[in-house]
Amino acid sequence: MTGVVLAGTAGCGGSDETKPTPAETATSPGRPSATTSPSPPPSIVPFKASIGPVNREMLKYSWRPGCPVGLKDLRLITMTYWGWDGKPQEGGQLVVNAKVAQKIADTFKRLYDQRFPIRRMELVDKYKGSDFDSIEADNTSAFNCRAATGSSNWSRHAYGMAVDINPGENPYVEPGGRIYHPRFEKFYKRRNAKNKGVMVAGDKVVKAFEAMGWKWGGYWSGAKDYQHFSDSR
Repeated sequence: MTGVVLAGTAGCGGSDETKPTPAETATSPGRPSATTSPSPPPSIVPFKASIGPVNREMLKYSWRPGCPVGLKDLRLITMTYWGWDGKPQEGGQLVVNAKVAQKIADTFKRLYDQRFPIRRMELVDKYKGSDFDSIEADNTSAFNCRAATGSSNWSRHAYGMAVDINPGENPYVEPGGRIYHPRFEKFYKRRNAKNKGVMVAGDKVVKAFEAMGWKWGGYWSGAKDYQHFSDSR
């Protein structure tokens, strides 16, 4: 689908708005108390997502001839996301398989409505296709024509059928406990559902992806990939 635009309204379980209360004013006998007019609620930036084609120049590092999916089968999603600063951020970008582009956009709308914070959302090409550098930047990403970690087989990312979210807070952990990015080890050691940007079993992010039929890497046996969602293991 090309040029599709979605629109929604951000929300959350609770409200950060403060209910207006009457102003305390001096009164005189026989005279009614004066109150201030209610303040208008703060403006809410609606979620927006556009889905469009990709080209070779856009993916000059992350795609090459011989990849298991062609450029015509990929789509660029440009969307709003809930930022690390607790504010809406526009212009987040993910490249995904055309077959799931709409579902991915819908899922991220759900996360936006729930105000789940995302550090950044940039194409891996900003890091010259380096998965390591993208993770070091705590970047949420999707398509990258590369092999799976520790394997010679294609990753689901190479098909545009996987998304990694907040990889610093949700690292890939080998069975023995090794983390490829030592500076994120502190996040792993204190993983808690209350920590910013962390995803845990059964939470709203995991459920959102499960609703579109994708699986979470935190449920893997052996190695755990807490950042990872895909259509299969």
